[in-house]
Amino acid sequence: MDIAHFLFGIFGNASGLFLFLAPTITFKRVIANKSTQKFSGVPYPMTLLNCLLSAWYGLPFVSPHNILVTIINGTGAVIEIIYVFIFILFAPKKEKAKILGLFTFVVAVFSAVVFVSLFALHGNSRKLFCGFAAAIFSIIMYGSPLSIMRLVIRTKSVEFMPFFLSLFVFLCGTSWFIFGLLGHDPFVAVPNGVGSAFGAMQLILYFIYRDNKGDKKKPTTTQEENMEMGTAKPPSSSEAMQSNANANANGTQEGHV
Repeated sequence: MDIAHFLFGIFGNASGLFLFLAPTITFKRVIANKSTQKFSGVPYPMTLLNCLLSAWYGLPFVSPHNILVTIINGTGAVIEIIYVFIFILFAPKKEKAKILGLFTFVVAVFSAVVFVSLFALHGNSRKLFCGFAAAIFSIIMYGSPLSIMRLVIRTKSVEFMPFFLSLFVFLCGTSWFIFGLLGHDPFVAVPNGVGSAFGAMQLILYFIYRDNKGDKKKPTTTQEENMEMGTAKPPSSSEAMQSNANANANGTQEGHV
């Protein structure tokens, strides 16, 4: 069982790394355009918080036999910090302030969990406290694709839900779910079981609507919805100038990846 536990942890690390690197396509566009356009920066500090809490939970003095959880989430935390700072660098003033506020919130929450677990709790109570904190934000992270699934159902098209991203959500969630079961750790098994279920739902939707990719009969999606999925073509220079002028006039520039 120890060998199986280790192997599923390694596979979970590999599939988890793919998920953390998936937004690099979005950030290549952000850097190329020197603008965050309509992308939302909210998912990145929230994923960062999940990574920090999960990495802390996996440390030996918090929960034994979970060092692989710390390795992948520590790596994910570094990647997410890079995303956050790139977003802050190129975001408009209003969005910049929001992401800075969220980043401050993330640092405060993580610092509070670390402080309480180190100085106020010991043994099993420390594991329970850190485990609940990590599990809650893991479920929130895995629940983020619900907006994508809603769009697929509404448009009856998988044009904006990449197959391999959905596949690796399923593989990552399943790997860590089994890892948690083999290690008798509900704080790893439960949130990743939820992630596995969400990944399976995405794959089911993909196979239901797989023949509808940009079909003319499907409802037309707006530019904002395209941006939400991270698949919209970058606007031309003239369109970008006009969009920025309108954004400055209205004082708003919102969206969601």
